[in-house]
Formats: sequence, structure tokens, C-alpha cells
Amino acid sequence: MELRVRGERAVLGEEVDPHNVAIGADLADALHEWARVAAAVRRANGDSEAAAVVSQRGRQLAGRVAEVMGTTVYYVDPVTDAGSVITPPEALVRRPAPRPEEPTPWATGLTVAAFVGVVVFVAMLALARTLAAETSGLLAFVAAVLVSAGLAPSLWLGRKLPILRWVVLGAAAGIGFSWIGVLAVVFG
Repeated sequence: MELRVRGERAVLGEEVDPHNVAIGADLADALHEWARVAAAVRRANGDSEAAAVVSQRGRQLAGRVAEVMGTTVYYVDPVTDAGSVITPPEALVRRPAPRPEEPTPWATGLTVAAFVGVVVFVAMLALARTLAAETSGLLAFVAAVLVSAGLAPSLWLGRKLPILRWVVLGAAAGIGFSWIGVLAVVFG
């Protein structure tokens, strides 16, 4: 990002008004005020003390922009046209925050998975037995296929979610083991 003065206005990058960038209204107003003073000092063309103050204020504002945006700012001094690179403080550079590692709750997770697995196992067998007894084995088989295929996408999507992965594990195991019983009911 670049900070410079055009006329009596401060601009960032490719002629972007600071009010159109997410740096805050106070900082944008301060940049425009600094640009007006810099233009007046440049027109006066002789007061080296005022030029030094304007240059110093410009570097300070460039530092604030770098801090707020979390990126390096190329500052062009409006009095001397000299450029300098202003970097944000290292602590404020935007980086993704590291996720703290949490221990895996194996005992609780496996308990939940076992409970869900038993419920799914019993539900699939009840569905297959009821349909096989009341209608036909083929309809029981088709219903078991449809239930398994219907749950598969949801189970696949939930496999990496921190809490639901245990429920997914239990449901997948319950469906898998229930197929032994479904096949026994259908063909037995």
C-alpha cells in the first residue's frame, strides 16, 4: 500500500480516498488534514522547520495506517518526494491465530459412539424385520439401502466436526453392523 499527497488530499494506493478504506474516520480525517498542511508548506517553499514537521507527521500517520491495516506502507514524503517503507509492528501483523490443541475425549466420545451405534443398529434391524414380516424381503432390502444411502452424505460431512464426529462414528458403525442382520432377515 502506498501513502502520498495529491493536491490537497491524501491518497492510498491507486488514488483511493482514505475514507473508502477500513482505517477509521479519525485516521482518514487526520490524513486529509496532514495533506492540506503539506500542500501549504510545499507552496511556501522555504520553511525547512515546517517541512521537517510535515515529514515527521506523515511518517507517523503512515505508521498508524500500517498498524491498522496490518501491512507494509510505502510512504512518499510530500515535501521532498522521497519514499520510505513503513512496516507495521510485528505483533500486529495479521496472521491466523493458532488453535490450541485440546486433548481428544476418547472415553466420552467412544461412549457416545457406542450408544448411537446401538440405537442405529436396533432401528435398522427393526425396520428390516417389520418390512420383511409385513411385506417382502426385497422391500426390506431396498428400504435398508435407501436409509444407508440417505445417511451417507450427512455422515461424510460430519466426520471432521469436533463433537459430531463421535455421533458419526457410532452411526456409521451401527449401519455397518446392522447390514449383517439385515441380510440375515432378508435372505433367512
